[in-house]
Amino acid sequence: MTRTLLFLLCLLALAPLPALARLAGPPEVWQKPVATRDLAQVRRSGVLTVLVNQSRNSSGEVKGEPIGVEYHRIRAFEQYLNRNARDGREIRLKIIPLAKDQLLGALQRGEGDLVAPGELLSARGIGGVSASVPLRKDVPMVLVSRQGNRRYLRLEQLAGRSIALPAGSAAAEPLRQVNRKLAERRLAPIMVEWVDPSLAVEDVLEMVQAGILPVTAVEQPIAERWAKVMPKLRLEKHLVLDRQGDMTWFVRRDAPMLRARVDRFLASYRVPDDQDAAFQRVYRRLYKVHNPLARSERQRLERVRPVLQRYAEQHRFDWLNLAALAFKESSLNPGARGASGATGLMQITPGAARSVGVGNIHKLDNNVQASAKYLAMLRRSFFSSAQLNERERMAFILAAYNLGPQRVQGMRAEARRRGLNPNQWFFQVERVAAEQVGMGVVSYVNSVNKYYLAYERERYLLEPAKSSGSLKK
Repeated sequence: MTRTLLFLLCLLALAPLPALARLAGPPEVWQKPVATRDLAQVRRSGVLTVLVNQSRNSSGEVKGEPIGVEYHRIRAFEQYLNRNARDGREIRLKIIPLAKDQLLGALQRGEGDLVAPGELLSARGIGGVSASVPLRKDVPMVLVSRQGNRRYLRLEQLAGRSIALPAGSAAAEPLRQVNRKLAERRLAPIMVEWVDPSLAVEDVLEMVQAGILPVTAVEQPIAERWAKVMPKLRLEKHLVLDRQGDMTWFVRRDAPMLRARVDRFLASYRVPDDQDAAFQRVYRRLYKVHNPLARSERQRLERVRPVLQRYAEQHRFDWLNLAALAFKESSLNPGARGASGATGLMQITPGAARSVGVGNIHKLDNNVQASAKYLAMLRRSFFSSAQLNERERMAFILAAYNLGPQRVQGMRAEARRRGLNPNQWFFQVERVAAEQVGMGVVSYVNSVNKYYLAYERERYLLEPAKSSGSLKK
């Protein structure tokens, strides 16, 4: 009876939260659905709306260079359509990034003409949607772990252990099948940890490389691509959850001419040999998150925890946000010295400290107080809108802490102009940042976010019972 109950609970855990609950930002209600269109209507309008997976693996540009694996392909499709235009009218692409599990619903509602997910995506249960010919057939879904960790020889050895998956992962259904087989053998199920929606597949891989997360399951081509810039990943190619999924694009069923043109293009398209050259050059030095919960790091955190908690509570922050920022800025070293006069645990500059009325930032208490007050000032002056949820609010504050609030506000305005969500940093406004100033600020916010999530997973161990009444968000 106990094993049966455990198995049923595991099946429930495998099901991700409802789409709205997993949104990293408020629903994009300002984007009105458009009428269903086939190729003729697309040509008349001159615009092909492509819905892309917001993951950096799938889409994105950094200072004008296409980095996402689908960007090369959809740009080639744009050229293909214009090469075959009979009336001489050129088509330009309008690219809309969405969370992976929102793509097909948006296509079904007519919010786009084409979906290019860059990952395995099932249309099961989505009416009126048609898959293209495969980009890749029978894609293996493999386990990925960290070099030096325990090596598993068989899937059964993962019984009772957990696998971290990003929202919308295609590994969920294969894991259900594996768990059914484990239950038949009276073995504990493999548990799924659905990670925070601010994390895409590449973020989960980085946290596995850092040792924050134990293991994940990823499409083999995606794992192989990111292993080029994350050398500590270990692809367990012998541990295959499934190999029956095809990577495809999607169009609506009532757009047969567009579907035919897509199929014709994909059948002849060949991936350029140098497709990942810019990807490797840009990302090689960026995905360097470390484990903030290793033994020495825990000891350093415990030494500065009281002062972090004191000023976090005074200024209505979750103290783990300050801890994550401190780890990113100084590796929790109160004596750290940085560029432009930045100093101490929080690497705040004397000018920023003076702007909030704090001096002598070489003293630990003052350093943390100045940083907390400055962060609170940014929140109050620039990011107090009720339209921001708390996770996105903190992301904008961090971006402003790194880049300056006026520049971040300008990026939000540009995001709104493009039809992106100006109230969502992750995968939305950060795209504008990557294009305008490069990956520096994007990597900065992502790193602090991952450290926060690492701490959050073990909050119950990091907070003594006596501080259980401290502010939590």
